[in-house]
Amino acid sequence: MSRTTPGWQNWARTVSRDPAATARPRDPEHAAELLIASARGGRTVRPLGSGHSFTGVGAPADGALALDLSQWSGIEHACPPHVTVLAGTPLHRLNRELAELGLALPNLGDIDRQTVAGAICTGTHGTGAALGGLATQVAGLELLLADGTLRRCSATENPELFAAARVGLGALGVLTKVTLRCVPAFDLEADERPEPLDDVLARFDELADGNDHFEFYWFPHSRRTLVKRNNRLPAGRHPEPLGRVREFFEYELMENRAFGAVCHLGRAWPGLVRPLNRFCAATWSARHYSDVARKVFVTRRRVRFVESEYAIPRAELPGVLTALRTAADRLADPVMFPVEVRVAAADDIWLSTAHQRETAYVAVHQFAGMPHRAWFDAFWSIVDSVGGRPHWGKLHRLDAAALQQRYPRFDDFRRLRTELDPGGLFANPYLARVLGPG
Repeated sequence: MSRTTPGWQNWARTVSRDPAATARPRDPEHAAELLIASARGGRTVRPLGSGHSFTGVGAPADGALALDLSQWSGIEHACPPHVTVLAGTPLHRLNRELAELGLALPNLGDIDRQTVAGAICTGTHGTGAALGGLATQVAGLELLLADGTLRRCSATENPELFAAARVGLGALGVLTKVTLRCVPAFDLEADERPEPLDDVLARFDELADGNDHFEFYWFPHSRRTLVKRNNRLPAGRHPEPLGRVREFFEYELMENRAFGAVCHLGRAWPGLVRPLNRFCAATWSARHYSDVARKVFVTRRRVRFVESEYAIPRAELPGVLTALRTAADRLADPVMFPVEVRVAAADDIWLSTAHQRETAYVAVHQFAGMPHRAWFDAFWSIVDSVGGRPHWGKLHRLDAAALQQRYPRFDDFRRLRTELDPGGLFANPYLARVLGPG
C-alpha cells in the first residue's frame, strides 16, 4: 500500500526531503514488486529507518518512493548464540526481546532508537578497545536487490558481498533480515567520575585497555572530563542499580531538563556560554552502580543537537584532543555541548570506520540553533590531518575523491554497487556525494 506524504525530516532537523509516496511493504515479495515498479517508472527507492542520522544517508530523494519497514520487526528465529531479526526492528525492541531469551548484544551505543538495518548500514558503534561496532556482530544477512531477487551472504556464502553489505549505506539493496551473534545476558558495573583532561590523555591507553567499555566527555571551555568505565559484573555479584529517585534526578532532571535549560540560556546570551560550559563541567559528580547491560549502555537524549564524529588512529587521540582544545579557545562562537571520545577494535568490513586499524572516535556537538560551522570546520581540519574517517551518519564535508584515499576497499565497494544496482535505484543525493554517481 502506498500513500502520499507531506515530507520527511530527520531527528536532528538537518535534512528534509519530499518523497513522492511512502509504501509499507508486507514482506520482501511485496517490496520486490515495489522495487521493480519503481525502476520501470524511473523513480528511486529508499528504505526509511528512524531518521537518527544527521546526514542524508537514510533520506529518500525528492520524488522517490520511501519504504516504511516498520512492519518488518521482531525476532524471527533464535538458535543461541545466533538470533535472526527482521531488519526494521528498533534496537530498543530487540534488546527487550533478547533479554526474554536470556541473551544480549555484547556492545551497544548510547542510543537505541535506530532500526537494526539503519544502525548496521551506517556503522553504529559503542565503545570498547577489544570490541567492534554493531556490524561486527553480524553473522549473516539477507539483501533484497534492485532486480527484486533476494541474496543471502555470510563469511562463507557470498563473502565479498558480506564484507561490503555490513556497512552498506543502503547503497547495495534493502536489508530484510540480519543474523546476529549474541552472548548470554550480562550485567555491567558502571563507574563514572570527573577527572582532569590532562590526566585522562596521559593515561589514555591504560584506561582504554584496562576496561571493557571506556569513554569520556569533555566540555571544550573547561579542563574537566567525565570518565565512564563500564565492566562486566563478576559472577556471583548481584547488580545494585540506581534508585528511581536518583536515576530521575541524574539522567532526566540534570542531563536533560536542566542541561536543556542551560543550553537555551547560552543560545539566547552567547556571552554566557563559556562560563556556563565550565559550570556544567563543575557539576559533574561521581556515580557508581550496576545494572543489566542495556540499561547501562543506553541513555535518554531529549536535548536536540547537531553532531560530527570521526574515527582516527587510536595513537593520534592525545594530539587531536590537544589541537582541539587550542581550537576551542580561539572560537568566536563558543560551544555549548561536550566532546565525546570512545574506542573500538579494528575490523575487516570494507566501509567500516574502524577498517584495519585500532580506532578512537571523537565526536563534537553543538546545541541545535547555535552556530556550529566554525567549530566543526576546525575539528574537520584537525582530524583530516591524521586520516580521519567520518561516521557515515554524522555531519562531514568529504566527497568520494577524499574518501577513496581513506578506505583501501573503496573502489571494490563501488564496483560491487555498480554490479548490483546498475540503474541507481537506491541512489540519493548523499550517496552521490560520498560514493559518486550510481
